[in-house]
Amino acid sequence: MVLSDLTLRSFFELLGSDAAAPGGGSAAAMAGSLGSALAEMVGNLSVDRPQYAAFSEEIRVCKERCGALRAAFLDAMERDADAFHRFTAALNLPKGTAEEKTARTAAIQNALILCIESPLHTMELSLDAAKMIERMPGKTNVNAVSDLGVAVMMLESTVRSAWLNVLINLGYLKDSDRASLYRYRGEQLLNDTLACTGAVYEQVLGML
Repeated sequence: MVLSDLTLRSFFELLGSDAAAPGGGSAAAMAGSLGSALAEMVGNLSVDRPQYAAFSEEIRVCKERCGALRAAFLDAMERDADAFHRFTAALNLPKGTAEEKTARTAAIQNALILCIESPLHTMELSLDAAKMIERMPGKTNVNAVSDLGVAVMMLESTVRSAWLNVLINLGYLKDSDRASLYRYRGEQLLNDTLACTGAVYEQVLGML
């Protein structure tokens, strides 16, 4: 099953069910796709319009990148659900013998790495999208400036939510050095993204 191929109603019904996945990580990625799509829309409402001609090429770059990120977030949504399925599969491995216990522990740890790297990837996409949107206020259709504000709020939700998914899995990772690297990278991504989204939100408020 491809989550992004579901209707919205079907996706939300699945999300609200007792199914193991999709969960918070996939929901975070979906929010990122929404934010990127909104920024792409603002770009499409602005590019090639005479009053924004001076910024046309820059906005074209931003909207095309946001379109690519819209799709990348949907892929991240699938990736997160797949990582969790791998984790639950590892938990269900046999553990009757010492060899089985060793194999199961290794499989769980390997799956945890996927469960950490997946939301970290979502955080990376969030920063990329936020940097694109940061370039747009004042250069795009003034009638759609509020949509840029909504876009960065979607991305703020994405990056904060993805970070929670990193943290909950870090607690179970036995490789402390790897865990420290993941934590450092996540904190960087969180802070850098929030700096962008916060700046854009304040700029948008000032234009309304």
